Amino acid sequence: MRAERTLDQKRTEPTRSPWKIATRALDRFGVSPLGFGCFALIAILPLIPPFNQEHIVRWLVMGALLGAQAVAFDFTGGYINVVNFGFASIVGLGAYTSTILSHTEPMIVIHPGMPPWLTIWIAAFVCGLIGFLLGALTLRLRGIYAAVMAWFFGLALLGLARNQTSLTRGTLGINPRPLLDTNSNVPYYYVILAMLALTYICLRLVTKSKYGLAFRCIGANMDAAEASGIDPTRYRIVNFTLSCFFAGLLGGFYAHYIGILTPDTAMSTNSTVEVLSLSYIGGRSSLWGGIAAAFPFVILTEALRSSLDELPGIQMVVYGALMILVMIFYPSGLAGFYRAQVDKIRQWFTKS
Repeated sequence: MRAERTLDQKRTEPTRSPWKIATRALDRFGVSPLGFGCFALIAILPLIPPFNQEHIVRWLVMGALLGAQAVAFDFTGGYINVVNFGFASIVGLGAYTSTILSHTEPMIVIHPGMPPWLTIWIAAFVCGLIGFLLGALTLRLRGIYAAVMAWFFGLALLGLARNQTSLTRGTLGINPRPLLDTNSNVPYYYVILAMLALTYICLRLVTKSKYGLAFRCIGANMDAAEASGIDPTRYRIVNFTLSCFFAGLLGGFYAHYIGILTPDTAMSTNSTVEVLSLSYIGGRSSLWGGIAAAFPFVILTEALRSSLDELPGIQMVVYGALMILVMIFYPSGLAGFYRAQVDKIRQWFTKS
């Protein structure tokens, strides 16, 4: 009888299609089928003309790098509502840490000559530790004060990078060792794509956990979250630490890819504004919105900058104009626009 019942149950159970199985597997990592398809498309872009040209591949590398930074930035700004104005300095700290630890020439005081593949992870842990300490000091504050304190800390790091010439060589610049033994940009592109995927999946899994629920509660109403038994300071520190960890990892890649570091390029406030703009244009608390915005806007701004040499800083004008348009017409950004269109399509199919 039991065998007959089991057989009947198997017959009545609906068979799962391969599409549903694949969709559920992707959903566990916070990836939709459309998102996976878009990622596969950008992965093969360097193989398709005209994107196979070296200067365009370099633009794609910077697009992936800025997209990954936008994910780490949105993890803090979009979920716990703390805008890290010192984000670029944390990225620069990771870049300098990895550069110094991997340096082999005696032009700086410390030059242990460690492998760059190891030092970028050490840089990530150093930035995560700094993020933890900074968060413990500043994230007890509310409102704009935490953001201002992060900005002041970033300015302090910038000043140290300029003045500690025995370590950073100051404004003269320091040359990091290359991460790969190649002159082509294509291998670097796939390395940063892997880092982009790692950053997104790790932070998405966190947002799908109980920590993500606490982050949303804190970002929506800190007093209500505290009344519900959530410790805002603790969860904000965890969030800030993870964001700084991945900022340091991406900073290590940037150093060994770009080939030269100066304080004004590695820790510029303009870089923070650029990442902030991508995060807001893409849509706050979406994580993937910054990635979707990064690639087209980096290609657009780089094309404008290469064709309009007499207008330096044109990319900041473009980002500012797009920020204004998004805030006026669609405050939820590209992610909100996408969700609205999906809802309209579902309603249309339901009515049909």
